[in-house]
Amino acid sequence: MKRFAGFAAAAALVLCAVPAMAHFQMIYTPTSVLEKGATIPVRLVFTHPFEAGHTMDMGVQEFFVVHKEKKTDLKGDLKPIKWTSLTNQGDAFAADAKCRSMGDYVFGLVPTPYYEPSEDLWMQQCTKMIVNVGGTPTDWDALVGLPVEILPLAKPYGLWKGNVFVGVVTADGKPVPNAEIEVEYLNHAPDLKKNCFVKKAAIEDAKEVFFTQTIKADANGTFVYALPKAGWWGFAALEAATVQVDGHDVEQDAVLWVEVTDLK
Repeated sequence: MKRFAGFAAAAALVLCAVPAMAHFQMIYTPTSVLEKGATIPVRLVFTHPFEAGHTMDMGVQEFFVVHKEKKTDLKGDLKPIKWTSLTNQGDAFAADAKCRSMGDYVFGLVPTPYYEPSEDLWMQQCTKMIVNVGGTPTDWDALVGLPVEILPLAKPYGLWKGNVFVGVVTADGKPVPNAEIEVEYLNHAPDLKKNCFVKKAAIEDAKEVFFTQTIKADANGTFVYALPKAGWWGFAALEAATVQVDGHDVEQDAVLWVEVTDLK
């Protein structure tokens, strides 16, 4: 991983620092497929989804939803919460989002840049998650204006286990050649009543090498990944862009969550 190139220089800090696992900004709701309109619970959490490990404090610059090309600001609907991982608590957010009519609801998040001392970098994971109502596709295959964004070439909902997911990494609407993408499975179910991860893992006793998969996009920014298990999968395209914020270089990652269903 490019991100850990300087990790050896910080080795002396490892024993007192957060373990160097993959960070993923989450936009979570229990299901991406609704038969009819509903108000859905949403959680924004910055964490390590496979091991339900250390949850980082997060802030929000933008939070919105796009439905039939109409963008609605949802930042004012967010309520601060504490999210409990298997190791700690972190600042997170909750909302109830209205998905009332047919079509796609594309949720977009631009979090406040985050400083990771163990890696000596600032990062910002611009994140997207899509919910469909009634089986009518509308907005899933369009960019929604995030600074960096994964454009799906396969619907990110209604995916069977074993399907492949195809996407394009973009920055300012243009493909990012040869992007490095981390892939991670949400291995501990979120409990939305208690705002925590449950202790029981869907995949038990996995070796650490399997926690985070790493793939590369091609020269056109396109990547393909086969989905081996039902549940939520996160794709994080690392360093899709670098911007200056308050005199600091901030690496912007493009994150997309997709849901997979068992074929029965």
